[in-house]
Amino acid sequence: MRTDRLLARLEQEPERPSNREVPRMSRTRKALFGFTSVLYAAIVVAVLIRSDLVRLDWQVMLFRPYKQWPQLHEFLDYFVVLGQRGPTAVLVAAWLGWRSWRQRTLRPLLVLGSALLALNATVGAVKIGLGRLGPHYATAVGSPELFAGGDIFPSGHTANAVVTWGILAYLATTPRARRVLSVVAANFALGVGATTAYLGTHWVSDVLLGWAAGLLILLGLPWAEPVIAWAEDRIQAWRVRTRATSPGRRLVPSPLSPVARRTLLPHTGGRLSAEELAAAQEEAQHGETAVIGGRAAATSSSGTGIGAARVCHPGPTRQHPLRAERAPVSPQPPSGPHRPYTDRPSVRAVQSGPLGPRGK
Repeated sequence: MRTDRLLARLEQEPERPSNREVPRMSRTRKALFGFTSVLYAAIVVAVLIRSDLVRLDWQVMLFRPYKQWPQLHEFLDYFVVLGQRGPTAVLVAAWLGWRSWRQRTLRPLLVLGSALLALNATVGAVKIGLGRLGPHYATAVGSPELFAGGDIFPSGHTANAVVTWGILAYLATTPRARRVLSVVAANFALGVGATTAYLGTHWVSDVLLGWAAGLLILLGLPWAEPVIAWAEDRIQAWRVRTRATSPGRRLVPSPLSPVARRTLLPHTGGRLSAEELAAAQEEAQHGETAVIGGRAAATSSSGTGIGAARVCHPGPTRQHPLRAERAPVSPQPPSGPHRPYTDRPSVRAVQSGPLGPRGK
């Protein structure tokens, strides 16, 4: 099938609703958000105080899973790409862009942009603030490797996998699609986090904090819905203004000139005020054209501004009477210096008289 025919077919389809069920901050969601926040703080504190979680990090690191199962290394090198922000953001944005075009709304793209912006701000701030080094750059066994100039705590791959793939479930329009996409997003998020620990690029605690960070972004998205709706309204209004002012698109009503206003307003005795007279003189110099009712008058080429005076609104349409309804019109005698109509001889009288020389 040709692409142009497919797009033409999609254009003919009716507009679909875009916000059937906008998620809200219910009690369950608030409870999950609070529990995840507590878990997030507990993981950070456990790393700061060098608890058993740090010991687990070192045990997994010294075990070196990538050497225990080398046959999985090649596949997992490609699988971990599902957590990289660049490829996944482009892929999901392409799908959501198509949905935005079909549904005539920018909400899917704005939700994705808001989630990624919040993810970069929160995760990036914690990464830079704690400055933890990765397993391959560790210097002392049993140390949490904090405040050493690193940027791997929490795991960005894991948090990005949770947010990017979770957005699809968040924007699902049916309960069945939401359940299916939730399972798919959870598998991708868990798989990417475990893969980073297998490859030795992150500590186990990095993966746990990455899951918590991404889940907090997804759970808190309903709080951003009013801002997203406001941004969509502003973008749509800007788009309408841009299309209205672009050449060849559409003419919008402009302030009426005094000359055009005089032709449209009730009769005032032919007198103009001082402001109207000054505006009319300025228009006569520049040859401006008034736009009335979405139609532009013919611009005066000589700069006299006469074109604006010719603008007028068409009056109410009147239907022409039918031929049978028209009143009969009686013939009227011709006007002019000729003889009266009654004084002219009839045709029969002219024919009964002498006809030329033969009648003499």
